[in-house]
Amino acid sequence: MKISIEELKQIIRPKLKMKPIIWRDEDNTLLLLDQRKLPFEEVYVEIRDPDSTANAIREMIVRGAPAIGITAAYGMVLAVAHGRASTLDEAIKELGRARDVLNRARPTAQNLFWATNRMLLRAEKAVHDGEVRSVKELVEVLKVEANRIFDEEFEAELKMGLYGLEKINDGDTILTQCNAGGLATGTGIGTATAPVRVAHALGIRVSVIAPETRPWLQGARLTVYELMADGIPVTLITDTAVGYVMYKGMVSSVMVGADRILRDGHVFNKIGTFKEAVIAHELGIPFYAVAPSSTFDLRSSVDDVKIEERDPDEVRKIRGVPITLDNVRVFNPVFDVTPPKYVTALITEKGIIYPPFEKNVPRIIGGDI
Repeated sequence: MKISIEELKQIIRPKLKMKPIIWRDEDNTLLLLDQRKLPFEEVYVEIRDPDSTANAIREMIVRGAPAIGITAAYGMVLAVAHGRASTLDEAIKELGRARDVLNRARPTAQNLFWATNRMLLRAEKAVHDGEVRSVKELVEVLKVEANRIFDEEFEAELKMGLYGLEKINDGDTILTQCNAGGLATGTGIGTATAPVRVAHALGIRVSVIAPETRPWLQGARLTVYELMADGIPVTLITDTAVGYVMYKGMVSSVMVGADRILRDGHVFNKIGTFKEAVIAHELGIPFYAVAPSSTFDLRSSVDDVKIEERDPDEVRKIRGVPITLDNVRVFNPVFDVTPPKYVTALITEKGIIYPPFEKNVPRIIGGDI
């Protein structure tokens, strides 16, 4: 089906009900939909400084690699919009401090570091080139840049949706993992769900199987919430049912998001992704990682990437309710890594990348991200 990005925007925008990230321009305030309270409450948290922004990322008020990147970009704006800097030199120092604070919030998602570095470089260039002459003018430049990051993500997701549409047939059922929807990207569209949303908007019958995704239950709480709100058929399963539904022939393909993708095709994503990829590979089911170019890390090796581990009580309890002994040892990695041999293709806004990834990722993504 031939359709332009502009035509797709006109179709998709009216269908988007969620606004996970809102910038309130009149008082330079960031509003974040508190994803910890979904699907039972829709509460926005007001953020006015980079430390609070970092805490919102750390405490999972906002989560998902692209959404974290967008949030961090606005966090950089807040560093000077409400900061103590009175000169441009002081503002640059404040931005450097804010970048360090934000970068420490989550160690695995590439979009976070990409966004904060981009914002700092934009500020330094504006000052160096004489584009701005006051902190107030610098704030305006940074707001434009943060808005641009948001808009670029929105358009990238539409493009990923169109590329991913090539991998969807009428009547398909897509297995995903965690939440790689509009909540995870801040735009309302998503990465792994972008092809599904585009297909649904164009009248192609498509449904989703969503594993619950312990311990934070992002699949049960967030993916189900999003898709049901938009009228997209979704079935919730336990994490332990993943292999069985694939074995039963209930899955046409697997589409997941990513928090980081290396130049050789290693995919870092929510814990449980590796299991899906291995089972899909054994059963001949296509496995796709769907992510924007800002998720790619062309410099690191697989051993360089730190896998975040979180509080053991996240496993010992479900939403605060104990489910096991309080002194049991817990291993709680947030992400896992899927080797490239299990990845059918990488779907990006710049095109679909097939093996050999070592050759094709730099060629299609470009640059040295």
